Amino acid sequence: MIVIDNFIKGFSQIFPGQTALQPWDITNSLKEILNKTISSLSEDYNINDGIAVHKTAIVEEGVIMKRPVIVSKNCYVGAHAYFREGVYLDSAVKIGPGCEIKSSVICSETAVAHFNYIGNSIIGKNINFEAGSIAANHYNERASKEISVLYESKIIETGTEKFGSLVGDNSRIGANAVLSPGTILEKNSIVKRLELIEQHKVK
Repeated sequence: MIVIDNFIKGFSQIFPGQTALQPWDITNSLKEILNKTISSLSEDYNINDGIAVHKTAIVEEGVIMKRPVIVSKNCYVGAHAYFREGVYLDSAVKIGPGCEIKSSVICSETAVAHFNYIGNSIIGKNINFEAGSIAANHYNERASKEISVLYESKIIETGTEKFGSLVGDNSRIGANAVLSPGTILEKNSIVKRLELIEQHKVK
C-alpha cells in the first residue's frame, strides 16, 4: 500500500478521512471529494456553482474552470489556464499561462510554469514543473490501457485506465519532461529536461 503522507508531508490533513485511499482512488473520486469539501469552506472563499476561489487568490483573464474546483489562499492562476474534472490547489500554488490541470491535487508552494499538462495526479509541496513538462494519465499507445505502478520493487495494479503521477515534496521536473502514467516519485526527485520517466513496462 502506498501511504501518501510518506511522499507529501501532512497530506492527510488536506482531505481528512481519505487516508485509506490509494492515489488513483483519490484522483478518480476527486469530484465527489471536492463537492463535499466546498460545502464546508469558510467565508474567505468566493463560491459560485461549484467553484471556490479564495479571496486572496489571483486569477487572470481567460481562465476556464469546470466544477468542482478549489483555489486556496495566495494562489496565482495565469491567463488561459484550463481546469476540469476536479482540481484542488492548496495554498500559494502558481499555475502559469496555458496550463491544463485535470482531476488533480496540487499541494502548497508548488509552481507549474506554463503550457504544462497534469492529469489525474497528486503533486506534492514545493515542486517546480518547468515549461512544457507533462504528467500523462493514459496509455494511448498500448493495447492494454489499465495502469500499473512500480513501488518498492512490486507491481501494483491500479484497476483504472486513468492515473498520472504521485510526486513527492521538493521534486524538480525539467522542461519538456514526461512522466508516464503510473509514475511514483519519492521526495526530492530530479527529472532532467526532455527526460521520459517510464518505471514499469508492459511486455
